Amino acid sequence: MGKFLSEMKAPHGATKNKKRLGRGDASGHGGTSTKGHKGQRARAGGYHKGPTFEGGQMPLVRRVPKRGFTNIFRKEFTVVNLGDFEGIPAGTTVDAAYLKANNKIRKLRDGLKILGVGDLKVALTVVADKFSATAKEKIEKSGGTAKLIQVAS
Repeated sequence: MGKFLSEMKAPHGATKNKKRLGRGDASGHGGTSTKGHKGQRARAGGYHKGPTFEGGQMPLVRRVPKRGFTNIFRKEFTVVNLGDFEGIPAGTTVDAAYLKANNKIRKLRDGLKILGVGDLKVALTVVADKFSATAKEKIEKSGGTAKLIQVAS
């Protein structure tokens, strides 16, 4: 073995010569180049026709009619339940930045919406873009306040 990378080589018998397809009968891989005779798989690109290919039959994705549409103006809110506020000390102002810093939410989409699943035992000031009716009621019942973020329009 040499000392340098440039001198290194595989041990004897560890490598095989590449099949030289279509280089005459003497190569053992001439003629049909190991693809058999005729048919789809003997042609160029014959193996991979894509996930929707059904052997030439009209594919399901084209047989079934298109339905619906995607509303490009839809707002996708990050949703947090009141039960997720457990362990937050009383008097804290809870907003999107606070929730992100404390790993209660991963990312803020088009705004923050608070839902009323769970109970709130301490008085908190909650600042969000939207509140469900039960969430607002539970926040105010616990002695806290629910502040809406005013969107500039």
